[in-house]
Amino acid sequence: MLYPELFKQLEAVRWDMGKDIPWDKFEATKLSDDQAQTIKMNAITEWAALPATEMFLRDNQDDSDFSAFMSIWFFEEQKHSLVLMEYLKRFRPDLVPTEEELHAVRFEFDPAPPLETLMLHFCGEIRLNHWYRCAAEWHSEPVIKQIYTTLSQDEARHGGAYLRYMRRAIAKCGDEARLAFAKVGVLMASARRTAQALHPTNLHVSKAHFPRDTVQSRLPDPEWLEEWLDKQIKFDTSWENKVVERILHNLGLLMGTGFKTVQELNRYRKTLSTGSSNPVAST
Repeated sequence: MLYPELFKQLEAVRWDMGKDIPWDKFEATKLSDDQAQTIKMNAITEWAALPATEMFLRDNQDDSDFSAFMSIWFFEEQKHSLVLMEYLKRFRPDLVPTEEELHAVRFEFDPAPPLETLMLHFCGEIRLNHWYRCAAEWHSEPVIKQIYTTLSQDEARHGGAYLRYMRRAIAKCGDEARLAFAKVGVLMASARRTAQALHPTNLHVSKAHFPRDTVQSRLPDPEWLEEWLDKQIKFDTSWENKVVERILHNLGLLMGTGFKTVQELNRYRKTLSTGSSNPVAST
């Protein structure tokens, strides 16, 4: 089982909201109204770990090890929402999300293949790590800069934990897992070719709720994410390239080969889908 070891590792580096966030360093003149609004939107988005956890537990009932790990992931992701709300409570109480705004992002996701979902969230952690690092650079107010840096480090650790479960899946399921991971990897590393931000909270997950079946569509401002990425924190091509590089690098380690481009990963995926043995990334 991976859960006992992951518990010890993540417990050892867990931060304390009262002691490790420098609340006394707040500088009001360095926080704009627009910036405070984005903090509210991120607080609500992080709350969506609740329906995501319900999805993971429902779709992984045959995997008690991974389900137990959800207790860590859920706790730490909800803590992200909590610390952002605490920031607003202290410094912009008029923008603290209401219970109704938080509850709006809790809805049932359609069942999905566990392997694809695992890879999707692994990529989501990589992307969110980079989004938060970029956000920390954009902000000049010291406290929120530290909060986003702290959250980005958590997301990186979560990605590492998901990677452990992906490695276990390959050992158990072989090419079935490789194909699932490669398929989703091609999608999630191709954000430059899409109009929308490729993150689990921005993907359609419930036919019954369409078109309000993404987390982002249920926020008070459904359009905020693109505005935040493109015009505020300016998550540009250089940042996107870092995300793609990390996805390709980690998939290369998992598959025992190397992927320099999404095209190479896609060729590998096609080779797996045809059932050809010993697929290679490139010749």
